[in-house]
Amino acid sequence: MPSPDGITMAHGLGGAKDLPISPELAIAGATAALVISFTVLAIAWRTPRYDAATSGRLAPRELAAIVDSRAWRITWRVVGFAIFLYAVMVAVFGKDLAINPILGIVYVWWWVGLVPLSLFFGPVWKAISPVRTINIGFAKISGSDPDRGLFEYPERLGNWPAALGLFAFVWLELVYPYPTELGPVRLWVAAYVAVMLVGGALFGNRFYERADPFEVYSTLVSRLSIWGRRGDQLVIRSPLANLDTTPVVPGLVAVVAVLFGSTAFDSFKDSTRWVKFVQGGDTSPYLLNNLALLVFCVAAGAVFALGCVLTGLGDDLRRVELPNQFAHSMIPIIVGYIVAHYLSYLVEVGWLTLIYASDPFSNGSNWFGTADLPLFTWLSYHPTFLANTKVLAVVIGHVLGVIAAHERAIRILPKRHQLTGQLPLLFAMVAFTAGGLYLLFAA
Repeated sequence: MPSPDGITMAHGLGGAKDLPISPELAIAGATAALVISFTVLAIAWRTPRYDAATSGRLAPRELAAIVDSRAWRITWRVVGFAIFLYAVMVAVFGKDLAINPILGIVYVWWWVGLVPLSLFFGPVWKAISPVRTINIGFAKISGSDPDRGLFEYPERLGNWPAALGLFAFVWLELVYPYPTELGPVRLWVAAYVAVMLVGGALFGNRFYERADPFEVYSTLVSRLSIWGRRGDQLVIRSPLANLDTTPVVPGLVAVVAVLFGSTAFDSFKDSTRWVKFVQGGDTSPYLLNNLALLVFCVAAGAVFALGCVLTGLGDDLRRVELPNQFAHSMIPIIVGYIVAHYLSYLVEVGWLTLIYASDPFSNGSNWFGTADLPLFTWLSYHPTFLANTKVLAVVIGHVLGVIAAHERAIRILPKRHQLTGQLPLLFAMVAFTAGGLYLLFAA
């Protein structure tokens, strides 16, 4: 079995060594792309184009019948629960070694893998979530409705619990000193399952829609897929039209701030300046990393919120409502940075996890026939391709973010502020672009 030496399961691979191009040129080009995109939109896109009630076309009847069938839903619940049972088995009975597949299952397949799966197939975690499956089982046994709990979910909480859950996960991954030890990973996952089951019992499936960090994460990313719903009907529509249907709920800005800020911190903590600062001072590195992660997440939310509120308003809007109204425009930016930061990590370490999965107890077995597969390192040996892909992902993400924000602005802002009112948010996105690319190169 291949050795894990030099490969970390805890966070993304890559950095300056992957990017044999000028960082100044990349930053300048990305900034120019944003400004040009905004200028073109200001000239050519003057009326709203997306309407959730009419956008998209109905999916083929045969496909819709399959996707909406009970057999299809049960199949994916069984697949998700089977993977969950396998993960529990290796977490409980596997050895505390770097080759235990639970590390790759949690940090690669679950955390990063949800992004491409949700982009291509829609809200995957909602379909396979083991906590939803267990909640359905409890409801069947008790004769209750899994959609309804004992209480109504407080709508004022919105996505705030999901934001806290996401922060707890990135803290484990990026700050906790022993993220690849089996005990802490087991404890975190057990706590997640326990909280989700209690929440589902109290508030029903509404709790998972709003508070499950991984379902909220997966569902937000799925807004950039071509699959959507118009009522109960399956439709195919533009990813941007789908993105525009993102519900505006409290805590949405907090979710995107954690996702964006933690990805930026993951690059920053590997930079030479930060490593020297942490190692050269008397303050605990653990404390410094905790503070830095919090600062990055809060700063990401604050810069975005400031860019949203510095605009003119009509009589039907409050300034405090604007950040959540525009938060959906951050989703393509987040996806772009996740692709840029975690691409090689997902492909190479994800493949390595598949190799390790055949030997769940680290005793030389080959359950699934994958233990003898060769390592996949093609991306690491093609740095120019990887560099271009990373920069392109960041630029495309920001351009799509500008389009999404423009569509929302011309819909909800007074006509006299529809263009000038977007400038502060454009400046915030330029800052995100420059800062994100700088950190990507500095890592």
